Amino acid sequence: MYESVKFHAKLQKGSRVQVPRMVRWRFKLESYQILEVTVNVVGVWSGFQSFLARMSKDGRIVIPKQTLGLLGQNQFKIEGRILEVTLAPS
Repeated sequence: MYESVKFHAKLQKGSRVQVPRMVRWRFKLESYQILEVTVNVVGVWSGFQSFLARMSKDGRIVIPKQTLGLLGQNQFKIEGRILEVTLAPS
């Protein structure tokens, strides 16, 4: 992966987001790659948070609880919300 890609994903149980299959195929993402992940809650101005992560073999990325806490800041329930996710090579 040599460029960044942006997509929307629903926050799943266990603080995970699913990377779409077409994104994984088009950019040839592998589970051993370390990615810089930036997340933002759609429709709510809460800022954005970035962290480094690896994708699991089934295409999911786990968002750290601290990052979710900073996004939500205890103002609203973040589970089930739509996130704007940006993946970039690290």
